[in-house]
Amino acid sequence: MKNIKYLILFVSVFVASCASLKSKTDLNEVLGEFNSPNSNTVLVAAHRGAHMGNFENSIASAKQAIKLGVDIIEIDVKTTKDGHLILMHDSSIDRTTTGNGKVEELTLAEIRKYKLKAPYGRISEETVPTFEEFLKVTKGKIMIDVDMKTDNVKGILKEVHALGIEKEVFYFDNDYDQLDLIMELDKSAQLMPRAYSLQMADSAVVKFAPPVVHIDSKFNTKAVGDLLKKNNSRIWINTLGEKDALIRYGKGEGVIQELIKHGVNIIQTDEPEMLLELLRNKGLHQ
Repeated sequence: MKNIKYLILFVSVFVASCASLKSKTDLNEVLGEFNSPNSNTVLVAAHRGAHMGNFENSIASAKQAIKLGVDIIEIDVKTTKDGHLILMHDSSIDRTTTGNGKVEELTLAEIRKYKLKAPYGRISEETVPTFEEFLKVTKGKIMIDVDMKTDNVKGILKEVHALGIEKEVFYFDNDYDQLDLIMELDKSAQLMPRAYSLQMADSAVVKFAPPVVHIDSKFNTKAVGDLLKKNNSRIWINTLGEKDALIRYGKGEGVIQELIKHGVNIIQTDEPEMLLELLRNKGLHQ
């Protein structure tokens, strides 16, 4: 009887280990899906990394996203006073670190004096990562959506090219002039323009022929879905805020059905683990 118990325990641990390994992000698989806009797979983007119970725009949240099997990490990139690219959403470091001050008025060394901070005051051992440090961790493991919170386009492209990860990275902005500049500097760059209407979505595909277009729930319509699918663009939408709350409270299936009915096939969320489970249960994710 004792041996049987040990055997059951061993099998349970083995199965759990296999499941864990299977859940890790497979970049080649993700790239294949990303470049197959008509695939039925719904890709999951972790907003500022898998930061729930963690720290946003951190190395820890990036590693957790990869461990969970997330397809894409969204990050925000800003430039310090002395020209370094760092991961930071806000114009100041007040909310997400133990320090204070405007990013553009602080040097990297000054910012590095402080630790990352989560909501309700929990403190990390980690400091604000540079863009380069982050890319070295994610290289070859997961796709990256760079939210352009800086006009230092040359600096961002330089670091992506230095690591040879152009196919793993795409760039988001609602400023089409900024996207024009990216294309001017790198004609092969992958862009994700934001659209706020059917007309704007049409302009985006004509202007950029992008692999993905960011839309909003208020115009997630059949006309928009048909337009983007016809032009071989994946369709990105957010569940941030109210929809993520519904996912937390067990009402995620309704949220997903409403979002994907017109072709949405990339969802950005603050709850990547829960969303992945829902999608896998519905056969919409590996």
